[in-house]
Amino acid sequence: MDNPYLKNRVPLRQKIAFGVGMFANQMFPAILGIFMVVLVQDLGFSGWMWAFVYFFPRIFDSITDPIMGFISDNTKSKWGRRKQYILIGGIIMGVAYIFMWQLFRDNTLQFNFWYFFIWSIVFYLGLTFFSVPYVAMGYEMSDDFHERTNIMAIAQWIGQWAWVIAPWFWVIMYDPEWFPSADVAARDLAIWVTIPCAICAIVPAIFIKSKSTLNEDYEPLSIDNICASLGKIYDSFIEAFKIKEFRQLCGATFFIYNAFMAVSSLTFFVIVYKLFNGDAEATGIWVSLFGCLGALGTTFIVIPVVAWSSKKMGKKKAFMLTQSISILGYIMLYFLFIPGKPWMYIIALPFFSFGIGSLFTIMMSMTADVIDVDELNSGKRREGVFGAIYWWMVKVGFAIAGALSGVIIDAVGFNPELTTVEQQSAVDGLHAFFCFFPTLGTLAAMWIMRNYRMDETRANEIRVLLESR
Repeated sequence: MDNPYLKNRVPLRQKIAFGVGMFANQMFPAILGIFMVVLVQDLGFSGWMWAFVYFFPRIFDSITDPIMGFISDNTKSKWGRRKQYILIGGIIMGVAYIFMWQLFRDNTLQFNFWYFFIWSIVFYLGLTFFSVPYVAMGYEMSDDFHERTNIMAIAQWIGQWAWVIAPWFWVIMYDPEWFPSADVAARDLAIWVTIPCAICAIVPAIFIKSKSTLNEDYEPLSIDNICASLGKIYDSFIEAFKIKEFRQLCGATFFIYNAFMAVSSLTFFVIVYKLFNGDAEATGIWVSLFGCLGALGTTFIVIPVVAWSSKKMGKKKAFMLTQSISILGYIMLYFLFIPGKPWMYIIALPFFSFGIGSLFTIMMSMTADVIDVDELNSGKRREGVFGAIYWWMVKVGFAIAGALSGVIIDAVGFNPELTTVEQQSAVDGLHAFFCFFPTLGTLAAMWIMRNYRMDETRANEIRVLLESR
């Protein structure tokens, strides 16, 4: 079956429109990670409450993603398969994010907990509507081996600015000249940050071209058929995981991304308590600089290096190189977090940034290559299903990672009401987890990818077969 979206070269304006959507796709989790500190530091959430609100909404999200992938892949519309869902999802995400942060200290802890949890479910439902068709739209923009990397590199370059901007909210939220308290800051900033993010989310729906699918031979999207599609989704999972390269991509992403995310929420606590004895106001800009400089390193060093090296040495070797550099960065961070000398950690950031900074540029490009293998085997273009499966692995792991953040806080006995001197062993434990847990995840991912075999030659051979068909 011919795919009406396939083409070799994509105009720059289309790549930029896709990248603007990536900014929203990155900014929402970036600010969520920043704001989540307020739950423990200012609203009294315990470690298990943190784990609960991290884990279950993301598990819900991982369940709805494959269903959304099936719906998106089989939508008959004059606007195509993706655009309408991206628009709806962007609006739902924006509204839900604003409401879920309207938390007040005067409310009971139980009320704030359940209020936040319920709105989180709505937010992640909107994220499903947006992210699954959005990612699938990126996969189908080109069939060229290197153009796919260019698309993802530009998108990730734009998206990385979310991680440059987001850390500065820590400064704003804990500066009394801006807001009297961090919970007040979270309520107000949720409004002012979300509105432009929601607008960015719907940009791909408005500006990326899509061909009508009214006459395509897709599965009917009746309620009965969608319910019956659960079996087909299960079959799609089985078929997808029969492709060894896809299993490798999912497994490697799972370990790198989720080992990183399990400790990224601890950044605030590690810097404040390891370097500044628990005084958040004395920390000044140092918490924000960690995320900002890391993201700038990704934007101006990592992504260009990844795009260049993947063309010169292939995607697999580029992956191995960048992840090896990141391990060096994690080890350096362990030795460069020195109380009284916060500037020392800056030395490690360019190396540290290569891990998570290079991951999705390479992996999303590789996934598009693997989708060609599936089309050769099945005769179907199933970007939505493959995107949903890939991100299902990420989100299940992210749910586990979020829960692990709370578990780590409880396991080391960390208490935000105590100073570093009063809980030195707990702070040292957080620091060790922060540096070495992602190192273990990266090593596991590199072992999984050691015999990945989808190179440019094989990808081009598959394209020739598909075009002849």
